[in-house]
Amino acid sequence: MPSWTRIISALLVVPLALGAIALGGWAFTAAFALLVVLGQMEYFALVRAKEIVPASKITIFVSLVLLIASQLQAGLADAMIPIAGTFICFYLLFQSRIATIADIAASILGLFYVGYLPSFWIRIRGIGDGAIFQVSDRLQQFDIFNYLRNIEFLSWLRITFPVTNGSVYVLMGFCCIWASDVGAYIFGKIWGRTRLSDISPKKTVEGAIAGLLCCCATAIIWAFSVGWHNWLLSGLILGLLIGTAGLLGDLTESMMKRDAGVKDSGQIMPGHGGILDRADSYMFTAPLVYYFFTLILPIVS
Repeated sequence: MPSWTRIISALLVVPLALGAIALGGWAFTAAFALLVVLGQMEYFALVRAKEIVPASKITIFVSLVLLIASQLQAGLADAMIPIAGTFICFYLLFQSRIATIADIAASILGLFYVGYLPSFWIRIRGIGDGAIFQVSDRLQQFDIFNYLRNIEFLSWLRITFPVTNGSVYVLMGFCCIWASDVGAYIFGKIWGRTRLSDISPKKTVEGAIAGLLCCCATAIIWAFSVGWHNWLLSGLILGLLIGTAGLLGDLTESMMKRDAGVKDSGQIMPGHGGILDRADSYMFTAPLVYYFFTLILPIVS
């Protein structure tokens, strides 16, 4: 499929992602709930290709409960994971068909991979409980955040979007992932010669390094712009975490597709494939980004 189709699809999705980030709250949670449902449907389709019979419906249900719990109180999903796993095993235990170890494992992985991990983005969006983001002196000279605070979404609705700590952190994480993906794709196409892994033959060492460098550069620019004291170290740590976890997430999804014998997890996004094909980099990065902002940043910045 031509590359322009891939670009157009991305250009259509980015405004929707930015709108969800700006709205925050239940709107952001609802957007992620839709992605989780579609992603789990794709995941369970891959699982069934291996003749495994997972508890797909109950797993999707408890995953949505985890997202709601994350919106209500950060960390509540952690306490609910054992309960959710118990419900899944209980469901499989009392089916007419005797469940296998593979059925149980695939169901629990679906809960963890496409339910629990994405819930961390909701926690990130809620950091600060809606506290208005404090604009650094560097950003004030451009007046960009003050401008964003006063944007009216459709003037007749009179809706403004406050720029909060959580919205900035989510946008920062997304920008780093986008930079990593775009950098790896473009530079891999131009200079890629050395195959990175047999799991994903199109990925190259050169592309992976370029993606990691683009991710680190983006994180450092953000760190400098928002006025972190140790902006170079903080940005570098964030970039390395996101770039490495994003690549591992990409390879993990490629490994599952390879095992299932399919090229794409779905066809919902022209030029990109399915939801998992596009969101694989966001899975493992979510908890790392959350704990960076809540645990690491207060120490290094």
